[in-house]
Amino acid sequence: MTDRITRINPAELHPTPGYHHITVVEAGRTAYLAGQCPLDPSGTLVGPGDLDAQIDRVVANALVALEAVGARPEHVVRSVVYVVGDEGNVLGAVWRRLAESALGPALTTASTLLGVTRLGFSGQLVEVDLTAALPGTP
Repeated sequence: MTDRITRINPAELHPTPGYHHITVVEAGRTAYLAGQCPLDPSGTLVGPGDLDAQIDRVVANALVALEAVGARPEHVVRSVVYVVGDEGNVLGAVWRRLAESALGPALTTASTLLGVTRLGFSGQLVEVDLTAALPGTP
């Protein structure tokens, strides 16, 4: 299935820290995951004030959501990472932790990293939005 996904970095565009500027998916089914938040199964925020704990929970939740549709991180064709704050070092640290996690292959695709002023849950510091090309479809 991953042979239906092509990731491209045109030479005329700037180098990236691991993501690709363009992702092309041949025809098939696609799953659009809601933004994955740092909430435990009961809906309680994990790690208030602890960015690393929240990232780890988001990764765990994203992996569960992908598995629920029969996908893995390498099937992700678009990711958007939202981080509360605008400091480059914080944004970079979030990107690195995600890239080094089990979700890391999802960030090699067309990706966007955004600093925002607030997310949906009080105390929430990070959220990841994923789109995946489902395996096993023509």
